[in-house]
Amino acid sequence: MEAGGSRRSATTRKRKSAALKGEGSPAPAPAAAPDPGAADHDGGGDGRDLHLSDLPDDVLRKIISVLPMKQRGRTQILAKRWLPLWRSLPLNIDCGEIARSNHGKLGDVLQRIISSHQGDCQRFCIRPLLATNMENDAAVDACLLSPALNKLKELEFYRRPWHNWQRLPAPTSIFRFSPTLCVAQFGHCTLTDDIVQGLHFPQLKKLGLDYVFLSEFSLSSMIAGSPSLEVLLIIRCSGARCLRINSFTLRSIEVGNSSPDPSMEELIIESAPHLERLFHLDQNQDLHVSVLSAPKLESLGCCTNSTRLMFGSTDIHQGPRIAIGSLSTALCRIKSLHLCMRTLCLDMVIELMRCFPCLEKLYIQCQKSGTKNLWRRKHRDLLRSFDIRLKKIVLDCYRAKKPDIDFVTFFVLNATVLESMTVLVKRNDEEFLAKQRQKLLLESKASDGAEINFVLKVDANPGTYYSISL
Repeated sequence: MEAGGSRRSATTRKRKSAALKGEGSPAPAPAAAPDPGAADHDGGGDGRDLHLSDLPDDVLRKIISVLPMKQRGRTQILAKRWLPLWRSLPLNIDCGEIARSNHGKLGDVLQRIISSHQGDCQRFCIRPLLATNMENDAAVDACLLSPALNKLKELEFYRRPWHNWQRLPAPTSIFRFSPTLCVAQFGHCTLTDDIVQGLHFPQLKKLGLDYVFLSEFSLSSMIAGSPSLEVLLIIRCSGARCLRINSFTLRSIEVGNSSPDPSMEELIIESAPHLERLFHLDQNQDLHVSVLSAPKLESLGCCTNSTRLMFGSTDIHQGPRIAIGSLSTALCRIKSLHLCMRTLCLDMVIELMRCFPCLEKLYIQCQKSGTKNLWRRKHRDLLRSFDIRLKKIVLDCYRAKKPDIDFVTFFVLNATVLESMTVLVKRNDEEFLAKQRQKLLLESKASDGAEINFVLKVDANPGTYYSISL
């Protein structure tokens, strides 16, 4: 008891001592006067902090529009002011997002979303990995018939694969949106002539077909029935062996014709006055491309082993037999070239530059290094008379072997107006990069202002080729 009392007395004495010391200490300095402009920086003009709900409705709508669909709906519980905001935005339905939040099932979730929103749906998306069971099929089919989709603008529809990946006919319900669609992508389905015949897409600007079976008649009918079409993407489709393009509005065409079934063999651009971009990037399937009239075509993509290019009567595969003076105006308009090559071949690239003498941008994807890319003696006479106008080069990918080094040094030492070269590499440690800068003679580059950048390559699937905007 005595020990406990002594401890309490000591504690009391310490508190009293601290209080006495405080009496003799100087008074605290008065608080600084508030900055009259602080409210303008930190909150409202009335001195309070600016909260999210204080933002204008238009700003809040933009914030909600970039959220995932599930979070967009949950904004209604934040405050009373947020209640009408989600409903005032067009509804974007991504079945993938819904399924991930509901253990892969759609069920009645789609209907609940539509009924709670009570507004128009602008975008509807169901991708191939999701379309795998009949329950989801039934939910999607019911959703497609909802009046909320009557003014649908964007549709991405993939049919559920059947036995051995057989393509089932697309449901006719998806074509009830044809008067309002601006963007449409169909995949893993069959588009029969009786379904496509008579369809009209007055507002469609972008059409994508992925692993679709359709006849030449159906493909031509869809394009002809889309008077506003600007972008056409055809990937792994079969049935149509030849496509003739006569379109006043098309600006971009991309074809990847690798398919287990007979696919497109010939693409003829008969008349496309606004076509700017034409790409064939498929190493595994040949395609004969004829350009008869495309006066605005500037960007071209091809595979050196599978694409046969004809510009009017000029066969690009003639290579060195083409005289520079006989080149057509169409060839001189090409400013950007995207090449897919099995092996990196400088001789072939030089001949293509001769065919397209005004080329400014060059993108190359190659599977492996070539055997030899020697050029100092072989192309000595050419370099005296030929003007390399390239401003931008992208090489994918660089393996640091001698053919790769010779290829890059050709442009480093001879491209006098080069502005940038991007070299995709599989390692980018300092030791590796220092050796490459020395081997590539970057200190002696012909263009003083050229930037040579090494970028770490992220591997894609084997055999996958992709286009990058130059």
